[in-house]
Amino acid sequence: MSLFKARDWWSTILGEKEEFDQGCLCVGDVDNSGSGQDKIIVGSYMGYLRIFNPHPVKPGDGVQPEDLLLEVQLREPILQVEVGKFVSGTEGLHLAVLHCRKLCVYTVSGTLGTVEHGNQYQIKLMYEHHLQRTACNMTYGPFGGVKGRDLICIQSMDGMLMLFEQESYAFGRFLPGFLLPGPLTYSSRTDSFITVSSCQQVESYKYQVLAFATDADERQETEQQKLSSGKRLAVDWVLNIGEQALDICVVSFNQAVSSVFVLGERNFFCLKDNGQIRFMKKLDYSPSCFIPYCSVKEGTINTLVGNHNKILNVYQDVTLKWATQLPHIPVSVKVANLQGLKGVIVTLSDDGHLQCSYLGTDPSVFQAPRVDSREINYEEFDAEMKKLQKSIKEATKTQDILPKSEKHRKLIVTAEVSPDLDAESQAIDSEVKAEAVPSVTVKVTIQSRVTAQKPNLVVCVQAPLAVTCDQFFLDDLEPDASETVVLSVFLKGNCAPSELEGNCVVSYNTPTGVLNVAQCNFRLPLRLVCFPAQPSKAANHKLTIDTNKPPISFLTIFPDFVDPSGDDQANALGFQFLTGSKTTLLASKTSQRYRIQSDHLEDLWLITKELILRLEEHFKKQNCKDFACTFSGSIPLQEYFELIDQHFELRLNAEKFQELLSERAVQFRAIERRLLTRFKDKTPAPLQHLDTLLEGTFREGWEEAVDAAISYLLRTCLSKSSKEQALNLSSDLCMPKDTSRLKKNITVFCDRLAKGGRLSLSTDSATQQAAVMPGGCTTIPESDLEERPVIPGYTGKFPSHRQVAKQKSKPGLSEDAEKEEEKP
Repeated sequence: MSLFKARDWWSTILGEKEEFDQGCLCVGDVDNSGSGQDKIIVGSYMGYLRIFNPHPVKPGDGVQPEDLLLEVQLREPILQVEVGKFVSGTEGLHLAVLHCRKLCVYTVSGTLGTVEHGNQYQIKLMYEHHLQRTACNMTYGPFGGVKGRDLICIQSMDGMLMLFEQESYAFGRFLPGFLLPGPLTYSSRTDSFITVSSCQQVESYKYQVLAFATDADERQETEQQKLSSGKRLAVDWVLNIGEQALDICVVSFNQAVSSVFVLGERNFFCLKDNGQIRFMKKLDYSPSCFIPYCSVKEGTINTLVGNHNKILNVYQDVTLKWATQLPHIPVSVKVANLQGLKGVIVTLSDDGHLQCSYLGTDPSVFQAPRVDSREINYEEFDAEMKKLQKSIKEATKTQDILPKSEKHRKLIVTAEVSPDLDAESQAIDSEVKAEAVPSVTVKVTIQSRVTAQKPNLVVCVQAPLAVTCDQFFLDDLEPDASETVVLSVFLKGNCAPSELEGNCVVSYNTPTGVLNVAQCNFRLPLRLVCFPAQPSKAANHKLTIDTNKPPISFLTIFPDFVDPSGDDQANALGFQFLTGSKTTLLASKTSQRYRIQSDHLEDLWLITKELILRLEEHFKKQNCKDFACTFSGSIPLQEYFELIDQHFELRLNAEKFQELLSERAVQFRAIERRLLTRFKDKTPAPLQHLDTLLEGTFREGWEEAVDAAISYLLRTCLSKSSKEQALNLSSDLCMPKDTSRLKKNITVFCDRLAKGGRLSLSTDSATQQAAVMPGGCTTIPESDLEERPVIPGYTGKFPSHRQVAKQKSKPGLSEDAEKEEEKP
């Protein structure tokens, strides 16, 4: 049983092949029983009038013979039915039935039956009005402030409002600028008629203005006179809503002010009596009907809105409070009091599906059996509580919505990277200036266990890497079918990438229309961006990695970069990037340390990351679970800031160059037109490059984006006080004047991480460990790579992303003391 499915209290199907619309349903105590119980009145375009009084034995029962009080055929299509005080001399309720050319008012009465026969109901015609014009809809109310009776106003298809004072015809007025009829209602608070014109405007007309305007029956029928006479009817207020309206309703509840509700094609409006908008709600569906039904909170109004997706939404002003599934598309909805059950939702579809339903779930009538009293075992309860708390804690750590194992996945995508580089490179449009730019083949396999409609494969790698084709639109996959796609990856930009990982994402639809996503990652070989080279002993930038295991020979962890016959490569390796720079990797012979060094700071990261990954994989194969990599040096912020300044300087120069090009663009275009004429509309190669410069952009938002991201972290999870969290961040990114603010934020960011800050808003200490930043580091001796002994108890280290140092800093140990302990 779904919580969000309307509970069927009573339902029936009306007739065969009959049609119904918005005005064909109303509820009320039409037989004046005095019990306060509503009856359901339904009229159809086939001319059938039915009155129901549902009383199911249990929820969900179908219609019983005694539920149908009355069924008559009036021989003319029924456009609308309403219940009101339509007969003079009595305040009893009567039934008004609107036909295309006639208005009929009936009284509904019942006669108590004998034991064998039930109660019998009949209708009696009180009066009728034959219409001179084809009717569209009607509204009723105490026009002009009359007491104890309701008058009727009918809107014709040609825009005339015909008003009836019960048994007599009062007057008729044409609406100005009329084209097509719209919904019509009456506001007793302002004594006004409110409609929505074909100009997509909500218009209000005072009853007194209508009463004293020129009588439409006295006008001549010429078109020019129609237009001139129509202007005499002045509108009280107008509001342009920019769309056609489906329905309009005026409500006034005790806890809320009087309001005008308008249901548009894509929006839902609530207006004040003077036409000002109280609020509006943009709908993401196509509505079919609505009804404001109550006010449960002071100043707010609850509204039911049905749509063409068979959903009935409950709104409190603009807030969606509930949504329930219906078995049909409702064209009319009412709220009734049936058999003492208040708030029954009555819906009618265009093909005659009439249903009374309620929301939520069926109440449980189960009563727990009485149990024998016994002593409480508190120790057992404490143990069970700890077990449950542990389970809850483990469950809250895992917030992944993806299936836990492949056997639960509907579609599996795998990527297999070729162990060897392509014999013939597939690189295209590469900016690398090397003699040859290698490529590697990636084979992506998609295995579907269900019907996958419109599968779309997207392959992503981080720039400057690129793929020969990054998007594939595949044919539909049947269950247990598979599809294989082959592509190549290569280095396109003339710089080293920050990572060698790629991602494959497959999006597809199930037969029910639900969108699903499957993905996988793959790792590219290091040989794709660099090749073996002779190691260098000297370098400008050096990085030292500490481990807790003896050093591993490079012959073991870098077999693709070493020559097995060369013993000198066991502890020293050189990597030559395709971009021209070189990085050297050294392993200490006497300690558990590795060094990465290069003349360029930005070239250290990729080799460092590859080293850590290969070491972790090596020790994982050895079933070693306590392996850890740490960094015991100071972060090279100064060198990093120099790179930022260089990048920013290039941006400034690019900005100046762009301004210069913009100033000279007119002259360049004039020269281009002359040359095009000379070359007979064939653009020469120099001009093609010129177009590229003029149309391109030199602006990159790196500094702005990083500064915004770090500022957000400093205001949230790394904030020191609530005052910092209250500061507002600008949403506009613009090029700064200099990099001083960015460098300051980076410094503060690193400092707070060093003091125990965590990049998480979680209070669970197990989710993320604090990183400790040391003050300095010592260098490896360059002669024989002999290193200082590890100081017992000292852990001024940065842990790797998978391991955390478990030791604590040695108190009171300064840099000078460290240097003293280094000496043999």
